[in-house]
Amino acid sequence: MDLVIECKSKGVTRKRTCELLQIDERRVRNWFCRYTLVDTKPGPAHAPHALLPQERAAIAEFAKDENYVDDSHRVLAAKCIDNGSLAVSASTVYRVMREEGLTTDRSGHSHRNGNSRKPDRPQLTGPNQRWCWDISYLRTLVPGVYLFLYVLLDEYSRKVVAFRISWSMSYAESKELLDEGIEREGLSPEQVKSLVLFNDRGTQMKAKPFKKFLEELGVCQKFARPRTPNDNPFIESLFATAKQASTYPDTFRDDLDAVVYFTAYFDFYNNVRLHGKIGYVTPAQRHRGDDKAILATRRERLVDARNLRLQVNRCVREANLDMDVTKGEDISIDNCYGVSLI
Repeated sequence: MDLVIECKSKGVTRKRTCELLQIDERRVRNWFCRYTLVDTKPGPAHAPHALLPQERAAIAEFAKDENYVDDSHRVLAAKCIDNGSLAVSASTVYRVMREEGLTTDRSGHSHRNGNSRKPDRPQLTGPNQRWCWDISYLRTLVPGVYLFLYVLLDEYSRKVVAFRISWSMSYAESKELLDEGIEREGLSPEQVKSLVLFNDRGTQMKAKPFKKFLEELGVCQKFARPRTPNDNPFIESLFATAKQASTYPDTFRDDLDAVVYFTAYFDFYNNVRLHGKIGYVTPAQRHRGDDKAILATRRERLVDARNLRLQVNRCVREANLDMDVTKGEDISIDNCYGVSLI
């Protein structure tokens, strides 16, 4: 383009320049059209039908009116035309609201209370500091009829502290569940008062008799946010693990059948199953504090095994036994070097 302009200033036409450069003249013309246009807003700079300043102010005032804070821009445009105060399109109303920052909530108050913030979860140092509980449906042989599984879980050790099977969901069962957990753990009144209980926002959790029961015990109750199961993840994960077990029957004949099954399953869960989130020890081992010695022993054995492999491989390389091994000779590393592989 610069060459075409320079040639033209010296009296050479654009057509002749394109012939010498072997470029189509139409392409050069398109280049000039493309790179010389100014990127401006389409339309006239001052539209003859532009919105008047008083109309703009009226739209903003109308959008802030307490009677119309819940209406969309389309509804506002229709109501403006109906009451005769303004006659503007919905897109114009939206443009003014966007420029004034009125496209978000205009009510001036929050739709959630203070409990809707993410619950605080301080780092735990031992068991029986924070418990969580929830209720899960259990299918029966009759469609539409369910049993309900109440589970109380210790967040630090992931141990199932207590569970109950019931035909109904009620705060009375919740009180029995917590009483059973405190009794099984043998907590003193001081330990109970330092306990934090996490739960969802079900009617059983928010029932006034249950909240009063916790206040009398001195237990601090914390709620998960509405429609946020991630705020109570440990108990949700437990329910998923229990129902995905290979022995899970999927349906139960009655409450006694469910009690027998979950008694055996939670005994296996607490005392046999290695939990991946606590270092592959059982919840009961972590609850008792045995996990520290177990994990330390594992680390020591891994270090010893690594040192043994280093020693044996070094001895093999020094003796140059690779050729003898390929010949099929029976060589005992234990006898040659006095190193035990076990």
